[in-house]
Amino acid sequence: MTRVKTGPYRRQHHKKVLKITKGQFGTRHRLFRRANEAMLKSLWYAYRDRRVRKRDLRRLWIARINAAARQHGMTYSRLIHGMKESQITLNRKILADLAVRDPQAFAAVVAKAQAN
Repeated sequence: MTRVKTGPYRRQHHKKVLKITKGQFGTRHRLFRRANEAMLKSLWYAYRDRRVRKRDLRRLWIARINAAARQHGMTYSRLIHGMKESQITLNRKILADLAVRDPQAFAAVVAKAQAN
């Protein structure tokens, strides 16, 4: 069999990696080996942090709901339990948005939850 060299394909791959790492500091955007390491690490961070962002947002929503619930004399856990008993199906994102933007609507939800 004849020998196959990877000239143009290797250059394509190098250019692709260097394009992804454009804007990195120093050799991380100049030298292929360092750029490849930086790219792999940054793609892993991006993958991981897409999940971490979901956790962080849920924590933020719970903190906002808890703060608003305490203004109405309730705790977060009692509010969520009361909502389940009343069959109010609002997720935490919407509930936190109500607490921040529409306090009257949030107060109505709390009143319904307190009734149970």
